[in-house]
Amino acid sequence: MDKDRVEGIGHQAKGSIKEAAGKVTGDKETQAEGAAEKAAGKVQNSVGGAKDAARDWADKK
Repeated sequence: MDKDRVEGIGHQAKGSIKEAAGKVTGDKETQAEGAAEKAAGKVQNSVGGAKDAARDWADKK
């Protein structure tokens, strides 16, 4: 598993927590920051997945 996948999952979790905290407290800025971090984590996770797929494909050749 690529390190980008691991880090991306971590950012998604942190963003979800931050987003929920913002919703509970009514802090729109924290909520938006959490949503942005969660989205960035999804992208990073996808990049890691692509790297894994490329590595797997290269290993099969």
